[in-house]
Amino acid sequence: MTQVIIGENEGIESALRRFKRQVSKAGIFPDMRKHRHFETPHEKRKRKLVARQKQRKRYSR
Repeated sequence: MTQVIIGENEGIESALRRFKRQVSKAGIFPDMRKHRHFETPHEKRKRKLVARQKQRKRYSR
């Protein structure tokens, strides 16, 4: 869980900037996007197949 404690003389803009930096370092957004919708087993297999094909295409050059 990412949290930012605001100092006495700190503005909300700088605290928000620190929060965004911590969230991006923790990798929360990609994980959130991945879990946003329910994925059926068929969709999961299809996504993994496409990822394998992209990997294979990238390394076959």
